[in-house]
Amino acid sequence: QVQLVESGGGLVQAGESLRLSCTASGRSFSTLHVGWFRQAPGKEREFVAAITWTGSISNYADSVKGRFTISRDNAKNTVDLSMNSLKPEDTAVYYCVAGRPADWRTSAGWHYWGQGTQVSVSS
Repeated sequence: QVQLVESGGGLVQAGESLRLSCTASGRSFSTLHVGWFRQAPGKEREFVAAITWTGSISNYADSVKGRFTISRDNAKNTVDLSMNSLKPEDTAVYYCVAGRPADWRTSAGWHYWGQGTQVSVSS
């Protein structure tokens, strides 16, 4: 069993940066792929970024590519999402996920979910 707890959300202005962290408990964390999804009010939950269990391969949604960076530290059981050049459309609840999905971009494939952390970007 793996439990995920996000932190680092908040309110920032457009163009600023924010770093989200996710701390995992459970011995199997280092064998799982991890990622981030987000959900804005009235919208579907969408894929943001993911990284393999080794940390060697990462993938990003087109909307955040070049602005967001995902990283993990298996020794600390953490996964971070560095977000730069934030835009108002990045406003959402961000969820940390872990699992072994066949399709990273589909939420149904991720087995473990955190409670979410709010990110708000003002214009």
